[in-house]
Amino acid sequence: MGLELFDSKEQKLREFVPLNAGVVEIYVCGPTVQSAPHLGHLRSALVYDLLRRWLKALDYEVIMVRNVTDIDDKVLVNAGTRNWLEFAREVEASFNDAYNNLWILEPTHSPHATEHIDDMIALTKKLIDRGHAYQAEVGSANVFFHSASWPSYGELTNQKLENMEGEPEASFGRRSPNDFALFKAHKPEEPATAAWQTPWGLARPGWHIECSAMAKHFLGEAFDIHGGGLDLRFPHHENELAQSRAAGDHFANFWLHNALVTVNGSKMSKSQGNGVSVEELLEKGSWGAIRYWLVSAQYRSNLDYSDKSLADASSALERITGFIKRTSQTKPVEIDLVKLPQAFKDAMNQDLNTPLALAVLHDTVRAGNAAFDSGDAPELQKSVEAVKAMVHVLGLTNAYVESDVSPEFRAQIEQLLSKRQQAKTAKDFNTADKIRAELEGLGVIIKDLPNETIWSIING
Repeated sequence: MGLELFDSKEQKLREFVPLNAGVVEIYVCGPTVQSAPHLGHLRSALVYDLLRRWLKALDYEVIMVRNVTDIDDKVLVNAGTRNWLEFAREVEASFNDAYNNLWILEPTHSPHATEHIDDMIALTKKLIDRGHAYQAEVGSANVFFHSASWPSYGELTNQKLENMEGEPEASFGRRSPNDFALFKAHKPEEPATAAWQTPWGLARPGWHIECSAMAKHFLGEAFDIHGGGLDLRFPHHENELAQSRAAGDHFANFWLHNALVTVNGSKMSKSQGNGVSVEELLEKGSWGAIRYWLVSAQYRSNLDYSDKSLADASSALERITGFIKRTSQTKPVEIDLVKLPQAFKDAMNQDLNTPLALAVLHDTVRAGNAAFDSGDAPELQKSVEAVKAMVHVLGLTNAYVESDVSPEFRAQIEQLLSKRQQAKTAKDFNTADKIRAELEGLGVIIKDLPNETIWSIING
């Protein structure tokens, strides 16, 4: 079975076939750097990191673009009297720290909106030339997309124009409440540095045109997957799709949207005061536990956070990492994705069904522990190889650290094990027991299998 993904535009599972054989191009809406990251930001970033890792496991080359919106109404408001761009960079750094700690791979490209103003101007001019955008009727530098000029407007969310929520009124020179800003005229109270010279006057870009322009800059007129949180589906992604298609571009072939995070059953929002910050998460569990918990739900399912979420995740993760530490010290097992169980591959190919994939992982851990206890060396080796491959795909490899054993210490252990084997062969069990005790004194535990003895570091 090949990879199937739920296309939220088509509202159905579709077999994924890239536009160009062997290469997958993805655009993901990154953060608007207006305030520190919270749990919802982490989930969205992790979902597309997981998709990327699985595509790489399927031997695709993956080009991932995740933008940074560093010019926006809220960025300017929240910066206050500070330099808004310095403020945006500081907030961006907090996002990057969280991404790195969560072991989210760096994107191939991480464009900033402020670096692509010329691309946005070019796209806006094209839309005006095609009759799909106009400068404000009042003659300001405001430029709007003319929604009624594009018959397919609403196709992403299956809405009709007359039923869509628009601006309260046709304000700032727009013709219709449903027309959205491509460029916003500079306001006297805003910093002079937060505006650029455009053919229509001094202005800054609107949110939607930023992503369309950056996606086209790096991925061209058509690419494979556009991803983001469900909260971005309307109006942001609807508007991106409309303006890019109106400009003559195919744009995204698949649309993926991850569901939201709830807190004790309620939607997480600033208005309800139930947002969960990174600092609050770390009071409850490690980065490994946070990643495990975020992986534990299928990406299209809401993920509910409670006080015990990370404690449960920590316990589940420890069962996995404990098995790896217990069994792979003697002969460290390299990660080989060929060893992935078929049931795990089937689960991941089912629209990234991570709950089912984790069930396969835990079943393999249980089988491995049973093999360890019974001395079944071939089955143990198979289990260790499979577990490490699955852990790698899920991005949990950094949740455990195999003990760093020096060559000298390893040689000392091997020498003691050799002497113990000689004693056992000679039926000198008293000496063999003394050597076991000596090894334990060095922090080493051993397990006798039919044809070998394996060892690991206590609490290593």
